[in-house]
Amino acid sequence: MTESQNVYLRLKAAFGNPDSRAANWRSRKTRKRGDDDESEPYGRGRDPHGLGDVMGSLTSQLGWGSSLAKSDLLLAWAEIAGPDTAEHSTPIGITDAVLTVQCDSTAWATQLRHMRVLIMTTIAQRFPEAGIESIRFEAPHAPSWKRGSRSIPGRGPRDTYG
Repeated sequence: MTESQNVYLRLKAAFGNPDSRAANWRSRKTRKRGDDDESEPYGRGRDPHGLGDVMGSLTSQLGWGSSLAKSDLLLAWAEIAGPDTAEHSTPIGITDAVLTVQCDSTAWATQLRHMRVLIMTTIAQRFPEAGIESIRFEAPHAPSWKRGSRSIPGRGPRDTYG
């Protein structure tokens, strides 16, 4: 199932189907008053909750913890990799538990590959819900000599002999 289908099913379970809400309302209407502690104006559980508590419970109920942790990870890249390193690298996205980072040069990509264990440890400690299993560092793409759909394989314009 896709993530959007999972969200839809969770919302449907949380808010229910309109027919079941009507039936629920009818059954509540026929109950006697005074049976529930919930209907007391100053009863337990009636105090307002903090916004952080409400949002935390909502994100856990709807299963948004992983998506929010992934976006927080992408936003906190400068803190994870360090400010100097973050100037020369940019996280592109997360696909199948693999964080992809675009580097300014092959030297920076090599340097970040050497720092992979340190970066993975930091991510695992600060963002465990993100579910990152590995990191892929990409160097800038080299120019292609292939032009058009009918080009033939070979060395390209540098092929001057034979």
